[in-house]
Amino acid sequence: MSVPVASVEPTTVRPPVSEGLGEGVSESAGEALRPHAEHAFAAELAALAAQDDRPRPARWRLSPWAVATYLLGGTLPDGTVITPKYVGPRRIVEVAVTTLATDRALLLLGVPGTAKTWVSEHLAAAVSGDSTLLVQGTAGTPEEAIRYGWNYAELLAHGPSRDALVPSPVMRAMAEGMTARVEELTRIPADVQDTLITILSEKVLPIPELGQEMQAVRGFNVIATANDRDRGVNELSSALRRRFNTVVLPLPESADAEVDIVSRRVDQIGRSLDLPAVPEGIDEIRRVVTVFRELRDGVTADGRTKLKSPSGTLSTAEAISVVTGGLALAAHFGDGVLRASDVAAGILGAVVRDPAADRVIWQEYLEAVVRERDGWKDFYRACREVSA
Repeated sequence: MSVPVASVEPTTVRPPVSEGLGEGVSESAGEALRPHAEHAFAAELAALAAQDDRPRPARWRLSPWAVATYLLGGTLPDGTVITPKYVGPRRIVEVAVTTLATDRALLLLGVPGTAKTWVSEHLAAAVSGDSTLLVQGTAGTPEEAIRYGWNYAELLAHGPSRDALVPSPVMRAMAEGMTARVEELTRIPADVQDTLITILSEKVLPIPELGQEMQAVRGFNVIATANDRDRGVNELSSALRRRFNTVVLPLPESADAEVDIVSRRVDQIGRSLDLPAVPEGIDEIRRVVTVFRELRDGVTADGRTKLKSPSGTLSTAEAISVVTGGLALAAHFGDGVLRASDVAAGILGAVVRDPAADRVIWQEYLEAVVRERDGWKDFYRACREVSA
């Protein structure tokens, strides 16, 4: 028996999200260590909404053009500057946004550290004004996390009913015409992954215990992220993969692009932690990025020397972490200027994941490349000191 969407209402309460972008933030949002995208960039979203006169799909807060502008950055007619959230090929963002405007779900695929989660969050914030309808994929993610669960006290007292139903984030998104997010889809067991097949193909979630079903309203869609490099990965079934339009997020094409990404993110993180400004350490950021790219690619930047690659991914996200940690050292135990000694330990920790094999690779890189490179003597000494 089919029932209207309104007959299966959520029984949990989400944090308030305003009908107007940028409003309705809870009093504690300003104190959050890492605010959700819709709160951190509320002013930009509100400015885009105010000047966005293009057609919007049902229940979208912004038009596809405005969503792409929010992610890629730009300057609005009134002079408002929209900061870029993703630095990469424009076409990738346009394809991702267009996918969400259809009835196809979006799968963001890429190696670790290519900003899949970051892009997913900002897409949901721009499209629905709420990025919190999230299922975090792990090896222990149960079917209930995607479908629904039960309030067992209510279930035992009164039996299966709407009041006893506890909707998942996906179910709430279906009811409200919102965007749901599924992080690390390939970490979820295969049989649980396939719970999404009917939801994505028929836009329906059966509730056999009640003889009912949840029908998704217009505006509903799913953004999933996945990578196939880490351990514990479960391949997607062909049936589920067909329900997604896959967009591959690449690693930064050039060192300059990667330096720009690291600088922007470290600056954002640093402001929230009261750390020194990024420009004070741009030379060290470039050195961290150079080391990561050379070891990741297995060849020096000039192409003259082949290198062995360590077991770690050495992603852009890890470079951001190394630089942020270095800035904290410089702020609290130095003069506030990022130096080689501040990032050396972080680089060692990122490169040497396998104490035996990776340490040999790192030592060879230090002696064959870093030691001979002009202007890198301080970096060589700092790395040798922490590697001893």
